[in-house]
Amino acid sequence: MNEAEDQAKQAASIIAQYWREGRKSGDLPIAVRPQTLAQGYQVQVQLPAIMGDTVVGYKLAATAEAGQRHVGVDAPIVGQLLATRVVDDGATLAMQGNRMLVAECEIVFKLAKDLPPRDFEYSREEVMAAVASLHPALEIPDSRFEDFASAGAAQLAADNACTHWLVLGAASSAQWRDVDLAEHATCLHINGDVVSRGSGADVLGDPRTALTWLANQFAILDQGLRAGQIVTTGCTGQPTPIANGDLITADLGEFGTVSAQV
Repeated sequence: MNEAEDQAKQAASIIAQYWREGRKSGDLPIAVRPQTLAQGYQVQVQLPAIMGDTVVGYKLAATAEAGQRHVGVDAPIVGQLLATRVVDDGATLAMQGNRMLVAECEIVFKLAKDLPPRDFEYSREEVMAAVASLHPALEIPDSRFEDFASAGAAQLAADNACTHWLVLGAASSAQWRDVDLAEHATCLHINGDVVSRGSGADVLGDPRTALTWLANQFAILDQGLRAGQIVTTGCTGQPTPIANGDLITADLGEFGTVSAQV
């Protein structure tokens, strides 16, 4: 193991410890603190092994201006979805240590085919041809940093792009491929009240564009995307404050709903 790999592993161990304990940290120690996005992702890739978990897909964070303002960045960040942090519709979510305390309505794609790295970019048509299904999802993000809005993109990448919980709904039975996903309306309910409205256009202009952008991030996805993995494309509408006991529902209209209690 070279010095850079050792520093990345040390940083990941610190983040993993705080995640397990539900505690928050200031900036990572300067000796192991990533200074670039690439270094941040080097830390991130160490997390699954350290936490004894497996990667089942990816999340896109900050694909909308509202999300970028929320975490203090100016471009999307990629995170890994860990198996123990993806739960089914109707779950009750433990929120120990979560200080972001927001919910996000999201559109998820599940892949039927691999999209391996290659020498030229995938087109949107190629990427969508590899998709098996579309799902409604509810994300409850969090950061291991006390002041996540000033941590910076490199540390947030190391922090797995603020991943905490993803509640995944059933595959939509609607003919979603025939719909303009950019124009498709979504809304978030808390305790039966609509608290945020959005559309597919909130995520890089179109969730299909967001998925294609991710598929072409070869520097981040050294093994590409794989069949069976899921990708959640980012927050539609606004990240919305939640409180203990709330019943939260992400509503994608004809594409389905998904709920969880915190």
